[in-house]
Amino acid sequence: MSKRVLLVVTNVDHYEIDPSHPTGLWLSELTHAYDIFAERGFEQMIVSPAGGKSPLEPRSLKRPNYDKSARAWRENPARMAMLEDTASPEQVDSADYDAIYFTGGHAVMFDFPGSMGLQRITREIFERGGIVGAVCHGYCGLVDTTLSDGSFLVAGRDLTGFSWREEILARVDKLVPYNIEESIQQRGARYSKALLPFVSNAVVDGNLVTGQNPSSAKATATKVAALLADR
Repeated sequence: MSKRVLLVVTNVDHYEIDPSHPTGLWLSELTHAYDIFAERGFEQMIVSPAGGKSPLEPRSLKRPNYDKSARAWRENPARMAMLEDTASPEQVDSADYDAIYFTGGHAVMFDFPGSMGLQRITREIFERGGIVGAVCHGYCGLVDTTLSDGSFLVAGRDLTGFSWREEILARVDKLVPYNIEESIQQRGARYSKALLPFVSNAVVDGNLVTGQNPSSAKATATKVAALLADR
């Protein structure tokens, strides 16, 4: 029986502090994972906090981020249709999935943390030994997730994700609603980052796999796939 992966995307299309400033799903962070999982024969489903449409982050549609994988997805009507009608957490039975994988884009900072449905699915998959993965801002989906004993899922675990330095260099530090690097550490996570910004960096701690930024998308998905293949 093939492994099944639940991919998580955002529903948000703008920054709250400045509605005229668009944001959304960082496309390549989804497509690299999807391609890698598909190559290994994994079944995949896309879910979002509210269900329905997942808008695209305009910055992710420009070079160098708009690579072959992202272009192929955007030029494929069937693939784009998948982002028009994503499932909602209420439609998902966590028992059907071996892994959950949070994609990024600054938009996820607004709708991932408050989704009790996503927290439920993540907790259930993690506690039965399934894989929890997140790339870039995707780790915002883990910041408030607790386990059955009330402890934070990330407490005492090694992880990475988009750094505050990278927020500043990307010139969005005045637009984001909080410092996720700081917030995740307040939950007890052992956060680390690469010496240089925007280079690939992926961290594995048991069944938790995280990647720092868009450049880490392939490495993060590859590590998730490797763990799944061993099960």
